Amino acid sequence: MQVAYTARRLFTPLQEISDPFLVVEDSHVIEVASRAGKEVPLGTRVVDYGDATLAPGFLDVHIHGGTGLDLMRAAPPELPELGKFLAAHGVTAYFPTTVAAPLDVTCAALDRLATAIESASANGGASARPLGIHLEGPFLSHKRRGVHPPEYLVEPTVPIFERLWQAARGHVRMLTIAPEIPGAIDVIAEAARRNVCVSIGHSDADMPTAQAAVTAGARHATHTFNAMRPLDHREPGIIGEILSDDRITADLIADGIHVSPSVVKLFLQAKGPERAVLITDAMSATGMPDGQYQLGPIKVDVKDGKATANGSLAGSVLTMDRAVRNITQFSNWSLRDAVRAATLNPARAVGLADCGVLAEGARADFVVLSAEGNVLRTIAGGQES
Repeated sequence: MQVAYTARRLFTPLQEISDPFLVVEDSHVIEVASRAGKEVPLGTRVVDYGDATLAPGFLDVHIHGGTGLDLMRAAPPELPELGKFLAAHGVTAYFPTTVAAPLDVTCAALDRLATAIESASANGGASARPLGIHLEGPFLSHKRRGVHPPEYLVEPTVPIFERLWQAARGHVRMLTIAPEIPGAIDVIAEAARRNVCVSIGHSDADMPTAQAAVTAGARHATHTFNAMRPLDHREPGIIGEILSDDRITADLIADGIHVSPSVVKLFLQAKGPERAVLITDAMSATGMPDGQYQLGPIKVDVKDGKATANGSLAGSVLTMDRAVRNITQFSNWSLRDAVRAATLNPARAVGLADCGVLAEGARADFVVLSAEGNVLRTIAGGQES
């Protein structure tokens, strides 16, 4: 049966459509138009969300867990519960993200995550789907490793990348790597050849090295400013490359803790609505009370919305809807631009052509938002939360 959704406006997100008419059939969008002068087809159920806004479902390409679940430890049957929690915050797709751990442990986790991706469905109401794996490590800088255990960091080689690729059965869609480490440029080139979104991060690289990484195939940057050589006006380093190079997109944790709101505003001005990407870097404590939680092999203490391990920030408890609202408050960005940073921009960055947009033929993944950006309802694959 066809279902037509109406509201005050719709973000595609490249366009804003007033008084929209969004028609869904068999889990896909079959029409996006204005309702003005339209006849509702016979037998079509109409759902009117009044003054709300329809927008694509959010895509989180950097998330470690939530609701007490750590994605490196989780069994595939546990993921639907996390998927429902994410959908409640507007997320309809995500990339389970690893942390540095023993290679055997990482490979076992990749095998489980590949199984979860291959068996993902939207049965039982709206639920976010895992669409690919983000390898955050083990190819990270010791100097800028953050909380990743130093004993589990590995110098990058194509054979080690191949081992991880095979363990994930080809579901690696994103790789964070420090380009200054010996062997990194070769791995960047090989990963890019396989259409992996190579993201520079956890890095002490100078600007020429970061530029060499982009030339080799890197096209994104991981949690800009965090776990990176600081920006200097004479030695701009990796951040100088990220902010000034229009060939690459970049993501940021907009919780007001990882990056000052004023610096978030500078980041948004530098990358613009076309290249800024929001992530959560959320860990298992997200949606849970204060306490101690796991981030892969790392024990993390969470108090008052801040996650730390040995005094360093260790992921976040941010949700994507909060990140969207935050950047409208930290800057002069409209809700539509903020939505784009959580939908179309990450989808384009990682090469998902049918994600992050409301258009004819796209999967019916969308969110109903209040004027302030609060999630009122999420629809994933045509199924409502």
